[in-house]
Amino acid sequence: MQTKPQQTLTGFLEPYVEIAEASIASWAVEPQTPQELGDAMQYCLAGGKRLRPALVHLAAEATADGSYDKQLVAMCGLAVEMIHVYSLVHDDLPAMDDDDLRRGRPTAHVKFGEAMGILIGDALLTRAFGVLAESNAACAARLVTELAAAAGAAGMVAGQVADMQLCQLPDGFEGMQYIHNRKTAAMLRVSARLGAIAAGASEQNIQAVSDYAENLGMGFQLFDDLLDATGTAQQLGKTPGKDQNAGKRTVITELGIEKATQLGKSLTAAAADALKPLGPKAQPLKTLAKLLIDRTH
Repeated sequence: MQTKPQQTLTGFLEPYVEIAEASIASWAVEPQTPQELGDAMQYCLAGGKRLRPALVHLAAEATADGSYDKQLVAMCGLAVEMIHVYSLVHDDLPAMDDDDLRRGRPTAHVKFGEAMGILIGDALLTRAFGVLAESNAACAARLVTELAAAAGAAGMVAGQVADMQLCQLPDGFEGMQYIHNRKTAAMLRVSARLGAIAAGASEQNIQAVSDYAENLGMGFQLFDDLLDATGTAQQLGKTPGKDQNAGKRTVITELGIEKATQLGKSLTAAAADALKPLGPKAQPLKTLAKLLIDRTH
């Protein structure tokens, strides 16, 4: 009797990767964009797990009461991916993390120069909101507001400011949680929220996937830090151990590997528990959480 092959994260995400690629081809680069800038944007958008757009779709599927606008959900998925990629492009700049490898290829400023790297990030950021506005959906203003809050000065940007030690931060692990909640969890949370809102979900179900994604994001970042400390550049597609080597506080320095691993598992369990109001429709979201724990890159 043949045993069923174990599901992998890559295999699980594959259908959503295909949707993300089609969305990038359709909407990412506006007409009249200079060829050089458009090509650079496409270069930076290529590759990656597409976790955030997948989460948009999974949240829509889990919370929708009947049919929903799948094109609107795809546009939301593209918007969050463009915000994510812009943040990577800017994080890699010499003034930030000064990295030369991303998704297994030269980073934007290495490939195109520092000035173009800044402008690529600017273009991706602004186009993300343009995509949502162009949807003409009744909920478009709410979608824009949600994404702006998650990505802006009280969300992802605040997390990066804290990570760069440019603002006061609590000591110990509390400070790390501040960074993780804003830099990683905020964008996973808004991915789930956008999907549920676009699918016309109830406020209760929007909150359920929001709580799920927040815990998932905190756990995801813990395991990401663990992989960064133990993985290779070939596995990760980026330079490993840079934060630790630069003397920056990490989960490893604050908790150690064993405690960080246990906390990551607890947060993942809390994520699954938040999905109880959704019943069996939430099983794919639970599967995603499990696969993220087991990943090696």
